[in-house]
Amino acid sequence: EIEAKYNKKMQVLREELDLRRKTEIHEVEERKNSQISELMRNHEKAFSDIKNYYNDITLKNLALITLLKEQMEETKKRETKLEKEKADALLQNKQLKESLQQSQEQVFELQKKLAHYDMDKEALKHAKGHLKVSQKELKDLQWEHEVLEQRFSKVQAERDELYQKFTKAINEVQQKTGFKNLLLERKLKGLLGVLEKKEVELSEAFAASNLDPGALSLVSNKLEDVLSSKNATIKDLQLQLARVCKAHNDMLQTFQAKLTDFGIPLDNLGFKPLASPVLGQ
Repeated sequence: EIEAKYNKKMQVLREELDLRRKTEIHEVEERKNSQISELMRNHEKAFSDIKNYYNDITLKNLALITLLKEQMEETKKRETKLEKEKADALLQNKQLKESLQQSQEQVFELQKKLAHYDMDKEALKHAKGHLKVSQKELKDLQWEHEVLEQRFSKVQAERDELYQKFTKAINEVQQKTGFKNLLLERKLKGLLGVLEKKEVELSEAFAASNLDPGALSLVSNKLEDVLSSKNATIKDLQLQLARVCKAHNDMLQTFQAKLTDFGIPLDNLGFKPLASPVLGQ
């Protein structure tokens, strides 16, 4: 009975437990189905979201690829430009290196000059002092130059006046000398002509008269005295002519010396030395 009772209880308990198990299984299945449906909805939503996300990513990637292609082309262009700029920069760098070398040489030269700056400064100071002295000397020389120019103008005026006086004096002396020479020459020719005429007349007189030798000797002596007197007169006239010529030539030499002192050419003189007469002719 106890075993039957417990078997019956076991049967009832097994049935309750089986019913409970079925109920729980059913609830679990419903929850599972509900969870599966939720999961499927979530998965579909997530898939849709992921699909949309990746579609957006794809579109963005396509746009990015297009942009990157454009940027690549732009980069290639920039690279080409940069290569050109690099070549230009290298060339400019080379030029700048040369300029730098020249600048360094100039800096070295300037440093050398800077080393001598104090010496140059001291020399400049002395040069300024010397310049002041030179300027003072220049002013003095300019003043002396002005004084000398005034004196030169005065000397030129005196020279011109003296030249006019000398020219006038030479013309007067030449006229007087020429006139006196002409008179002396005419007088000398006249005396020579008279002498010749007297000699001819005397010869004719001697030939015409038959004088004795004593009278002839007396006449000859008188004639010789007359001839000696005439010859003395001729010599005296020649001496006077020679003195006049010498005075003319001395004055001409003095005038030439004065012209040389004043710097006047002698070609413009217009006067020539006179020839002195030879004594006895």
